[in-house]
Amino acid sequence: MTTRIFNHRRLLLLLSLLLSAGFFATTLFGYFVSKDAIRSAIIGQDLPLTSSNIYSEIQKDLVRPVLISSTMAHDTFLRDWVLKGERDVSAMAQYLGEVKKRHAAFSSFFVSDKTGHYYTGEGILKHVSASEPRDAWYHRVRDMKQDYEINVDPDLANKDALTIFINYRVFDFDGNYIGATGIGLTVDAVRHLIASYQQRFNRTIYFVDASGHIVLFGNQPGREADLHKAQGIGAQLDTILREKAGSYQFVANGDNHVLNVNYLSELNWYLFVEQNEDAALAGIRQTLYANLAISLVVTLLVIFLTHIALGRYQFRIEEMASKDKLTGLLNRHACSIILDRLLAAYRRTPKPISILLADVDHFKDINDRHGHRVGDQVLNGIARQIQRSIRESDVAVRWGGEEFLIILQACDQTEAEHLAEKLRVSVAECIPDPTDPDIRITVSIGVSQFDGAESLDQTIDRADAALYSAKQSGRNLVCTAAAHTA
Repeated sequence: MTTRIFNHRRLLLLLSLLLSAGFFATTLFGYFVSKDAIRSAIIGQDLPLTSSNIYSEIQKDLVRPVLISSTMAHDTFLRDWVLKGERDVSAMAQYLGEVKKRHAAFSSFFVSDKTGHYYTGEGILKHVSASEPRDAWYHRVRDMKQDYEINVDPDLANKDALTIFINYRVFDFDGNYIGATGIGLTVDAVRHLIASYQQRFNRTIYFVDASGHIVLFGNQPGREADLHKAQGIGAQLDTILREKAGSYQFVANGDNHVLNVNYLSELNWYLFVEQNEDAALAGIRQTLYANLAISLVVTLLVIFLTHIALGRYQFRIEEMASKDKLTGLLNRHACSIILDRLLAAYRRTPKPISILLADVDHFKDINDRHGHRVGDQVLNGIARQIQRSIRESDVAVRWGGEEFLIILQACDQTEAEHLAEKLRVSVAECIPDPTDPDIRITVSIGVSQFDGAESLDQTIDRADAALYSAKQSGRNLVCTAAAHTA
């Protein structure tokens, strides 16, 4: 009879209890550490970064009308037309109509100080009168010192739709005031724009004027219009408006809130981006509690297997995840990561980015006539030709079955066309199968350049359209995409 030094089952039980206690203690400690880290990230990094992104978006979408109105106020045609006596009303109507159409504005207008005529794209809408209450805005603009104002009024030319007007003062070439011009945006359109920002960034966003009143808000009702009366934030509001930018904290309805403020000088408004800190942390708490509910045995098993697998296969897994097995080029998944990085780099330092999309001509016929082995050799041969033709900074991707995507960094469209033609010729001259020199291949290539206004996916779509044109035009061609239109 053999005497056991220890009981196997009891040892397993003891180890399980020790590991469970350690896991539980570690998870709780991680919870509190994560809670503090997330809270600090929201206050110090996440919200300011989100606010900056929203600020940039709003500048792009809302400041643009101010720039358009400024251009109108300094337009030589408009000033010459006024100084020549406003004789051809149809010319002014056509000008205002073109501005409205070109810039997708809700309305465009010009009011002459000399005649009092209110011009729109339809002609003379009315005569501005000092005794008409609805014309008070014009006399305010005429007497103000600033170049322009942003005002919310019903638009007589559009069935009294509530409209945000940019009213810009116009001067002749000698600096004499001659009228007011500008464009209008519907309040509902701007409110919808803010609501889309709120949904995209998961933050509460609103505009506040210099008196502390909310002038524009998204689609969340119940907000106090006068922030001086709002719970929590009201006590700090005068300081916030005086400092114009910064991060602040306050308590409202029992919840902690973090607020980031930016002053938009072009609009003379404040951008408020607000985050309910407790609501954000509540989601993290639920996630952590869910982790505590996971079976310890399963968790330990997964950790153990992951530890072993990572030690042996990490490099192989990364390579398989990012590279195409047949050609050795990057695959589509890795390309999406690279495109995100390129877009971020472009926003920091804009440099031209061009896209080539190449497709093997009659590839199905090659597979049908010579077999898939030769088809694979053809794809490998093209991949080698691509790698020889591009620069070290460029990226080659197997985009689909017989499609290849090439990303050319710091390369404008003209240079991209040259590289595409070089690639097309080199492919046409190569012999993909040394055992059968009679097999020759060609490629069709579409070229497009990223313009900074569209997304990179749209740039790729334009290259795809150019590739389709090359196919339709007889193949073995390089075609360039038409410029992107907003």
